[in-house]
Amino acid sequence: MSAIRIVDVTDEATFGLVPPCADPGFDHRSCDYWEDADRGSKAARLAWLEPAASPSPTKPRATNPFAIDADDEPIDNPFARPSRTGPSFNPFASDDDLPDDNPFAPSRPTRPRIASDAPRKLGLLGRGLAIFGSYAKVLLIDEVAAAYAQFGPLSAYPRAQRLRDLYPQLPAAPLPAVITCIATTLEARHRGHAQRLVGAVCDDLAGRGFAAVEAYPERGAPPDATSAATPEFWLTVGFGVAVDDERFPVVRRELG
Repeated sequence: MSAIRIVDVTDEATFGLVPPCADPGFDHRSCDYWEDADRGSKAARLAWLEPAASPSPTKPRATNPFAIDADDEPIDNPFARPSRTGPSFNPFASDDDLPDDNPFAPSRPTRPRIASDAPRKLGLLGRGLAIFGSYAKVLLIDEVAAAYAQFGPLSAYPRAQRLRDLYPQLPAAPLPAVITCIATTLEARHRGHAQRLVGAVCDDLAGRGFAAVEAYPERGAPPDATSAATPEFWLTVGFGVAVDDERFPVVRRELG
């Protein structure tokens, strides 16, 4: 029996698992269609897969003949206030005592971050890691990528917000999470992997506190040219048609 595993895209290693699109003219790894409502594209852009260019070095500042060089020893100033970088003096403390922890000070856990020179799409997927969590998942079959899903809060996808604004009948609160992309490789089609992945995404979103999730399929588009599948697909995974538009319907699933 094949081993199925679903992983979150949170770093360059998991980003490298994102499978190719069935149509080579498109690429999940360089798509910003949902993130950029005005100029976003689904097109394959190989340059996006390269690390981002490092920022240009800053120009050296003009030499100040009166400034102290960084390598020089600082000059003592008898009128300067003493530095307070060290711990304050406690006359009652023992020399062997260690500084006490402050139980009332908030802890600051290390938050995951995407490197500044990471591929551009990975940077987009990593925008919410510190607060929201991952924005994408990959389903693996025997460690080979078979399906991909992109999702997140509505605020992360301006095109979804713009499309949703066309339909005032949609609930205004609480705002839903959205699934912007669901795709399966040609070799893994018709085996239920996309349905399994959507189920995992919905469970994850419910665990993050969302009450509902929406998707925005496109009617009439070729199957491999639409990122959000068809309305019929969403009906198989517990969604209902919230807006039955002839071109851009909205499907919605309540989470609980």
